[in-house]
Amino acid sequence: MIFRGRAFLFGDDIDTDAIIPARYLTTTDPDELKKHCMEDADPGFPSQVRSGDIIVAGKNFGCGSSREHAPIAIKAAGISCVIAPSFARIFFRNSFNMGLPIFETADASKGINQGDLIEVDADSGRVTNLTTGTQFLSRPIPEFMQELIEDGGLIEHIRKRGTI
Repeated sequence: MIFRGRAFLFGDDIDTDAIIPARYLTTTDPDELKKHCMEDADPGFPSQVRSGDIIVAGKNFGCGSSREHAPIAIKAAGISCVIAPSFARIFFRNSFNMGLPIFETADASKGINQGDLIEVDADSGRVTNLTTGTQFLSRPIPEFMQELIEDGGLIEHIRKRGTI
């Protein structure tokens, strides 16, 4: 599984309220959530992001409340994956459950600039800044987790297996 897109940079401790502000939690509709994804952190983000783009953030991405709306909004906005040195544990779990791939790598956020073209190989964990040629390593996503992502998240994965 390969992801390729432009980098959108965010700093440390981006909480779930910055990802999708609480005032929009009256809906679970992905099409509505994507209109407001990251708007408090970067007001231009919802109108500038394109399908396949990648969020590159600082440490502790997704901290705060345990809302599933956050990875849903990111995925619905067209983001193919998120790269950060660390993620809040509940966001980590919610991301995979919603089918949003995330990659932990300590150095990528320091070696990627806004708008750089990034490629991420889920099998090897290699993150490549195609703009500069710099490479970083993250943990690869295990095959069974890649299946979950390809199926669109945990619920869809279970549906496709015929258990619900």
